[in-house]
Amino acid sequence: MPRLSRRAVLGAAMAASISSRALAQKQSIKVGVTAGPHAEVLAAVKKVAAERGLDITVIEFTDYVVPNQALAAGDLDANSFQHEPYLKNQIAKTGWKLVKVATTTASPQGIYSKKYKRIADLPAGATIAIQNDPSNGARSLQILDANGVIKLKDPSNTASTLADIAENPKRFRFVELDAAQLARALDDVDAASINNNYAIQAGLSPVTDPLIREPVEGPWVNIIATRIADKDKPWVKLLAESYRSEPVRQFVLDRFKGAYVPTW
Repeated sequence: MPRLSRRAVLGAAMAASISSRALAQKQSIKVGVTAGPHAEVLAAVKKVAAERGLDITVIEFTDYVVPNQALAAGDLDANSFQHEPYLKNQIAKTGWKLVKVATTTASPQGIYSKKYKRIADLPAGATIAIQNDPSNGARSLQILDANGVIKLKDPSNTASTLADIAENPKRFRFVELDAAQLARALDDVDAASINNNYAIQAGLSPVTDPLIREPVEGPWVNIIATRIADKDKPWVKLLAESYRSEPVRQFVLDRFKGAYVPTW
């Protein structure tokens, strides 16, 4: 067995020391979120991550499109605001090299109305507003299907559109709007399907105010996404572990009281 020279041993020791110091240095990343609940949760994640050597700069957005654009362009290192069906739909349309790296919270979506107290009270021909993006629009149609309001050709299809409605016995009219506009549209329609982050920002309770609401289980769990090239980097694991930690879990339970639910 060959013997290492003293110089080689010292060189190896020095390299190991430098590597150790590099790993110990604080890493900094930029994470995109939508304003509101996702930003609040990430603020709690930021505190946990800081204790573990990861410095997070939180970048807030007001819509669902730009956070993925910014991530694909390299302006963000990760984002945390969407569910996987939405991400897959965006990738299919754009070819962005993005990937889910962890699940976070579930946020059961609901159908709201300022005019009616029960879904059964909606009259024939009533107008229902849903999201104009394919995945969230499909999600709203699934809620209506599960509660017997309409029937879809394939209730499990997370890409269903208005063309996939097989039965609409009360001849409801559907209006497709940007997700961020739905809460403001409540005065002008009979009912609207509203994502929880926008519902909370509008002063609605996603737990008590919806006429009907989806179950926690399903494909619509929120996720952390990164670029595919970064998915195996050490900071990704650190970010996911910081998010899926007990302090963050307790924060979600205490702050949102069922509007957002930890999945860990």
